[in-house]
Amino acid sequence: MPVTIAYLHTSHILIPLFADLSRRELPGVEQFHMVDESLIQNTIRANELTKVTIRRVIDMIGSARDGGADGVVVTCSSIGPAVNLARGLFDFPLVRVDEAMAEEAIRRGRRIGVAATLRTTLEPTVALLRDKAIDAGRAVDVEESLCEGAFAAVLSGDTVTHDRLLSDSLAHLRKSVDVVVLAQASMARVVETLPAGNEHVPILSSPELAVKQARSLLLQDRASAAD
Repeated sequence: MPVTIAYLHTSHILIPLFADLSRRELPGVEQFHMVDESLIQNTIRANELTKVTIRRVIDMIGSARDGGADGVVVTCSSIGPAVNLARGLFDFPLVRVDEAMAEEAIRRGRRIGVAATLRTTLEPTVALLRDKAIDAGRAVDVEESLCEGAFAAVLSGDTVTHDRLLSDSLAHLRKSVDVVVLAQASMARVVETLPAGNEHVPILSSPELAVKQARSLLLQDRASAAD
């Protein structure tokens, strides 16, 4: 039977990005996408990831499994902590979109900048970085950068303002750190528009690294099943 991967989104705008990455990094693997915008809307409204939303994310993962998924990627960092809990309930590959990015950032440097346009995404990303640093036995300094106004702009359809604000924020953050991580998958496209300067400071985004992690976990899972 063919291998199938499911992507769980809180915005439809990420479907083309992950669909393309999946075709490139997981050739021959079937894919499907599930979207529930209320998960991020309720998290923003509550200013935290609530128990109700965690239960709903776990239910969505279970639904993806029932729909034929051999592995699931949760593409929203704001609800990422729910993946950690879900791993205790399911025995198939689950990928938290920002996990591989955090691990790579810890390898790249001690001073790590975190860029976000939502506090509900910034806080779990910072917590994840600190946890990964402890796991790796490394001391890190995390500099937070919340780009005020950018999320409201993109919600209103003003992507030009969103990209300008974020570009300015990233350029400033790059001056004081060894590596920058983007807390939201949707921010990745702005990197290509950054002005010249500080190119030696890498900017890491989560989508490609997450899909590569999914590929590795699916291969391991298939190998274990074959033994």
